[in-house]
Formats: sequence, C-alpha cells, structure tokens
Amino acid sequence: MSARVQSAPFDLGAELAGFGAGSGAVVTFTGLVRDEGGRLVALEIEHYPGMTEKALQAYGEEAARRFALDDWRILHRHGRLAAGEPIMMVATAARHRVAAFQAAEYLMDWLKSRAPFWKREIGPDGPGAWVEARAEDEDALSRWQG
Repeated sequence: MSARVQSAPFDLGAELAGFGAGSGAVVTFTGLVRDEGGRLVALEIEHYPGMTEKALQAYGEEAARRFALDDWRILHRHGRLAAGEPIMMVATAARHRVAAFQAAEYLMDWLKSRAPFWKREIGPDGPGAWVEARAEDEDALSRWQG
C-alpha cells in the first residue's frame, strides 16, 4: 500500500507485478495527458514535495478502510508531460470486484478534486493558463461525502 509522486515515466506492468496477490479482484486506472484535439502539446504539473505524498497516502488509507482493500497504489507524475504520456495510475485490490471498482473510483474522484497538484496547459504557442477546478469534478466527489 503506497503513494508515490515522481517525474520519471513508469512501467505499468512492473508496478502491477505481484500487486493484489491473493485478492479476488484488482482494478487499475491509468490517466493519460489529453491532447484536447491538438490544442494541447503538454501539461506542466507542480506540487509541494512532502505535502502531496502525505495527502495521497491519506486518501489511500481512507480508501483501504472504507472499502476493505487488501492493497492499493497511487502513482502520480509531475513536471512537463507530453500529450499521450501517462500522468498517473491508481490500483486497488479487494476480495470482491465491487469494492475494488468503488475504491478506484473513490480515489480518482479525490485525486481529481483535492490532490495538491497544479496543472498548466502548454499549447503549440507555449504556456497557457493554469487549469481551474471544474464543477463536474466537485459533483463526482460529492457522492462520497456525507
């Protein structure tokens, strides 16, 4: 059970080798940098080292408690990432598939809305605006609160 933030690319196969051994279900999600129809060349991602890892660890621990996970992993990259590159992954393992799927969705919703990352779009003409929070991400997160 771990959370990691790194600039280097990751090998999904290596990350999942042995993950969730003995569980009944393993669910993974890998996010890629979208090109937004050619409008986006790259994404610049910043974070506060130490604080970010601590927040991701707390999200993972809460998911483990809430969904009785056997294992979980969060890996998120930072730095300049070209369109098409993997930006992050979430993996969950549980006795039953419903718990593994729900835990993965829970983690994705929390990461999208609350993880302390700042993202700036880089287009063909250079850096653009920093990405702002979206109402639909907050709506997705609201289903897990309360």
